[in-house]
Amino acid sequence: MQNFSGMQSDKNFQKRYLNYNQVLKSEFEERIQKISVHGGFTCPNRDGTKGRGGCTYCNNQTFVPEYCKPVKSITQQLDEGVEFFHHKYQNQYYLAYFQSYTNTYDSFENLISLYEEALRHPKIKGLVIGTRPDCVSEELLDYFEEISKNFYLLVEYGVESTLDATLEFIRRGHDFACAELAVQETARRGIRTGAHLILGLPHESREMILAHADKISHLPLTSLKLHQLQIVKGTVMATQYRQHPEWFQLFTVDEYVDLVVDFLERLSPNIAIERFVSQSPEGMVIAPQWKTKNFEITSKIEKQLIKRNTFQGRFWQVR
Repeated sequence: MQNFSGMQSDKNFQKRYLNYNQVLKSEFEERIQKISVHGGFTCPNRDGTKGRGGCTYCNNQTFVPEYCKPVKSITQQLDEGVEFFHHKYQNQYYLAYFQSYTNTYDSFENLISLYEEALRHPKIKGLVIGTRPDCVSEELLDYFEEISKNFYLLVEYGVESTLDATLEFIRRGHDFACAELAVQETARRGIRTGAHLILGLPHESREMILAHADKISHLPLTSLKLHQLQIVKGTVMATQYRQHPEWFQLFTVDEYVDLVVDFLERLSPNIAIERFVSQSPEGMVIAPQWKTKNFEITSKIEKQLIKRNTFQGRFWQVR
């Protein structure tokens, strides 16, 4: 079992969980900020290769910043992103975050062209690449391995759930074994590897959700993003929610805070938490209507960890 007093004394464990931002700070002398860029990609779950319409919960407009448009070059997007953040921290550097859709889903040559255009920008220290576990090849992972020798690189996989029945229901187009293999093959090459999970997907009980922590704790992950299920306008899931609300277990803020604390107790202390919650643009969310800022929910989670005198990884080795 993890010794919490030891966690408190380590500079990377200033909180009761391993905070990704603190880990990132330990790797750079300068302040680092992500800039989202749009590479003009699509997704095999949209173009007909595996499906059309995307995953049932997905509306890509919920996470595309105003400066990030596919009609602009990568360099122009980065320039505008730097300008956007410049007034806060003039001397900081950046990671180019290929975020929208599936950012490894193109010809190998075109992918290299876009990544290297980003890396040539004088303010860019590395890349964060969001993708699907079924959209990486040996050739591309070998290329990423070479990049990671000279730049910061994090490959972030949308895992979403560890249950195959859920993945099929939300129309992901891959199973959990595919995600396990992608994470293992990426990390094997010494590449930082992230995962994304949605807590509260249809038909998943509380115990099923907490079991995700057990399963992903066995994977060689660098970081993890969590967020609550949101029913967003313009999605298949919005229709499902209207027709079958009994399929969904939507949490109140306090219920979600307790769930996350329980999740952290079962999660490996070696996986850095990058995010606990997500907030779609105002007017797009049908439910739950929390009307609470992300930082406020993070603060509630931190306070609950203290109140319960617990910490990330408390139970992970005994399960």
